[in-house]
Amino acid sequence: MASGKLGNADLAANTDTVLYTVPAGLVATVTVSLVARTAAATVRVAVTATAVPAAAEYLEYDATLPGNGVLERTGIVMSAGEKIVARASVAGVSARVHGFEESA
Repeated sequence: MASGKLGNADLAANTDTVLYTVPAGLVATVTVSLVARTAAATVRVAVTATAVPAAAEYLEYDATLPGNGVLERTGIVMSAGEKIVARASVAGVSARVHGFEESA
Protein backbone atom coordinates (compact mmCIF):
# COMPACT_ATOMS: atom_id res chain seq x y z
CA MET A 1 0.00 0.00 0.00
CA ALA A 2 1.37 3.32 -1.07
CA SER A 3 1.30 6.72 0.56
CA GLY A 4 2.60 10.09 -0.58
CA LYS A 5 2.73 10.77 -4.31
CA LEU A 6 0.42 8.39 -6.17
CA GLY A 7 0.65 9.96 -9.62
CA ASN A 8 1.53 13.08 -11.58
CA ALA A 9 1.64 14.42 -15.13
CA ASP A 10 2.44 17.40 -17.30
CA LEU A 11 -0.96 17.71 -18.99
CA ALA A 12 -1.16 17.96 -22.77
CA ALA A 13 -3.68 20.44 -24.15
CA ASN A 14 -7.25 19.16 -24.54
CA THR A 15 -6.38 15.56 -23.63
CA ASP A 16 -7.89 13.43 -20.85
CA THR A 17 -5.02 12.08 -18.74
CA VAL A 18 -5.34 9.30 -16.15
CA LEU A 19 -3.29 10.45 -13.16
CA TYR A 20 -3.95 7.53 -10.80
CA THR A 21 -5.91 4.27 -10.59
CA VAL A 22 -6.74 2.64 -7.23
CA PRO A 23 -5.30 -0.90 -7.21
CA ALA A 24 -7.57 -3.94 -6.76
CA GLY A 25 -8.45 -4.74 -3.16
CA LEU A 26 -7.65 -1.21 -1.92
CA VAL A 27 -9.39 2.09 -1.25
CA ALA A 28 -7.66 5.46 -1.38
CA THR A 29 -8.06 8.93 0.06
CA VAL A 30 -6.42 11.49 -2.20
CA THR A 31 -5.78 15.15 -2.93
CA VAL A 32 -5.53 16.45 -6.50
CA SER A 33 -3.52 19.58 -7.24
CA LEU A 34 -3.34 21.39 -10.60
CA VAL A 35 -0.88 24.23 -11.22
CA ALA A 36 -0.86 26.51 -14.27
CA ARG A 37 2.84 27.10 -14.80
CA THR A 38 2.40 29.88 -17.37
CA ALA A 39 -0.88 30.94 -19.00
CA ALA A 40 -4.40 30.74 -17.64
CA ALA A 41 -6.28 27.51 -18.37
CA THR A 42 -9.64 25.87 -17.94
CA VAL A 43 -9.36 22.50 -16.23
CA ARG A 44 -11.45 19.41 -15.57
CA VAL A 45 -11.08 16.74 -12.89
CA ALA A 46 -13.15 13.54 -12.68
CA VAL A 47 -13.32 10.32 -10.67
CA THR A 48 -14.32 7.58 -13.08
CA ALA A 49 -14.15 3.86 -13.80
CA THR A 50 -12.86 4.50 -17.35
CA ALA A 51 -10.28 6.74 -19.01
CA VAL A 52 -13.09 8.85 -20.53
CA PRO A 53 -15.35 10.45 -17.89
CA ALA A 54 -19.13 10.61 -18.17
CA ALA A 55 -20.88 13.91 -17.45
CA ALA A 56 -21.89 12.88 -13.91
CA GLU A 57 -18.32 12.00 -12.86
CA TYR A 58 -16.71 15.46 -12.90
CA LEU A 59 -15.58 17.15 -9.67
CA GLU A 60 -14.46 20.23 -11.64
CA TYR A 61 -15.60 21.13 -15.15
CA ASP A 62 -14.00 23.98 -17.08
CA ALA A 63 -12.91 25.66 -13.85
CA THR A 64 -10.77 28.73 -14.47
CA LEU A 65 -7.16 28.35 -13.37
CA PRO A 66 -5.29 31.68 -13.59
CA GLY A 67 -1.69 31.81 -14.81
CA ASN A 68 0.57 30.63 -11.96
CA GLY A 69 -2.60 29.64 -10.07
CA VAL A 70 -3.44 26.47 -8.15
CA LEU A 71 -6.62 24.38 -7.91
CA GLU A 72 -6.72 21.75 -5.18
CA ARG A 73 -9.41 19.21 -4.25
CA THR A 74 -8.91 17.31 -0.99
CA GLY A 75 -10.46 14.36 0.83
CA ILE A 76 -11.49 12.43 -2.28
CA VAL A 77 -12.30 8.85 -1.23
CA MET A 78 -11.98 6.32 -4.06
CA SER A 79 -12.85 2.63 -4.49
CA ALA A 80 -10.75 -0.08 -6.14
CA GLY A 81 -10.50 0.46 -9.90
CA GLU A 82 -11.55 4.11 -9.85
CA LYS A 83 -9.36 6.63 -11.69
CA ILE A 84 -8.55 10.32 -11.34
CA VAL A 85 -8.66 11.92 -14.79
CA ALA A 86 -7.56 15.50 -15.50
CA ARG A 87 -7.69 17.73 -18.56
CA ALA A 88 -6.46 21.27 -19.33
CA SER A 89 -7.24 23.61 -22.20
CA VAL A 90 -3.55 24.47 -22.71
CA ALA A 91 -0.16 22.84 -22.19
CA GLY A 92 1.84 23.95 -19.16
CA VAL A 93 -0.40 22.58 -16.41
CA SER A 94 1.10 20.23 -13.83
CA ALA A 95 -1.14 17.71 -12.05
CA ARG A 96 -0.36 15.67 -8.93
CA VAL A 97 -2.30 13.13 -6.89
CA HIS A 98 -1.11 12.41 -3.36
CA GLY A 99 -2.67 10.55 -0.47
CA PHE A 100 -2.77 7.02 0.90
CA GLU A 101 -4.09 3.57 0.08
CA GLU A 102 -5.46 0.99 2.52
CA SER A 103 -7.12 -2.41 2.39
CA ALA A 104 -10.77 -2.36 1.37
